[in-house]
Amino acid sequence: MKELCLGTIGSGSIVHTILDQVNVTDGIRLTAVYSRTEEKGRQVAAEYGADRVYTDLDAFLADEEMNTVYIASPNLLHYEQTRKTLLAGKHVICEKPFCTKADQARELTALAKEKRLFLADAVPTAFLPNLEVLKRELPKVGKVRLVLGNYSQYSSRYDLVLQGEVPNVFNPEYGGGCLMDINFYNVYLNAALFGKPMSSVYYPNRCGELADTSGVLIMQYDGFVSSSAGAKDTWGVNYFQIEGEKGHIYIRDGSNGLAEIRVVTKDSEETFDWQDNPEWRFYEVQKLTEYMLAGDYEAVYGRLDVMIHVIEILEEARKKAGILFPGD
Repeated sequence: MKELCLGTIGSGSIVHTILDQVNVTDGIRLTAVYSRTEEKGRQVAAEYGADRVYTDLDAFLADEEMNTVYIASPNLLHYEQTRKTLLAGKHVICEKPFCTKADQARELTALAKEKRLFLADAVPTAFLPNLEVLKRELPKVGKVRLVLGNYSQYSSRYDLVLQGEVPNVFNPEYGGGCLMDINFYNVYLNAALFGKPMSSVYYPNRCGELADTSGVLIMQYDGFVSSSAGAKDTWGVNYFQIEGEKGHIYIRDGSNGLAEIRVVTKDSEETFDWQDNPEWRFYEVQKLTEYMLAGDYEAVYGRLDVMIHVIEILEEARKKAGILFPGD
């Protein structure tokens, strides 16, 4: 490919965040927009220079110029839309969570490899320079014994819950809930650093039959335990801390942006930050564009192993906690 001709599925705020970075990245441009609501689709197209707007998914996927699709629809739609896009011969960048079930993720990965198409999970943490710093510095703290993460971000949609409404982000019919949304980042960082835990238990806060609005996930690894708290119904201090027998690593602002890495041992204290761009989606768009234009399938496929571990953890934890989605 000489250029990524991008189409988008979805018109929410996350799409704008991605397209802001597309506009400042060479080798990729927006060419088409799909939205169930034509007016919203036309607004996105006008703002970011797309030529075509579709309200029919099949017509959108038949667009001959478009070669790559970014999917940012409700969670429960990711699997079917990704599958249809791959079968249409298009590369896929799908928002997290990639799928709600691990067997779906494995199926889509196999399909992408069979068709020699790119399939990428749009998790900005995976592309941040500070993640490489963290991996490099981790041995300095010695044997890990405890991992603590918190990501709290009060959601305006929780106000709707308090008024008796059921917004999609908390609706199990759409694969919603805090665990699948922002606590996802804590789980992803654990999986990227330590792999899949031996077991996990989730303790959610729920409002009636809604999915979780906050909760704590406990993951038992070989030799240490990890606690991941996430909340969309509170305000809190976001952080991620890894404690070992020789020191600790503190990540300012938590698992999402990895804003700064502080490494403290008995003999030293160092602070690292390799991220000179405050827009953390910048690195995601830049690296994916680079990999895809270079035809570097292994660089993209390799990250899917981590994503499958994450989905396995989330699926096991939510089902044990009684948070069930359609098809469970």
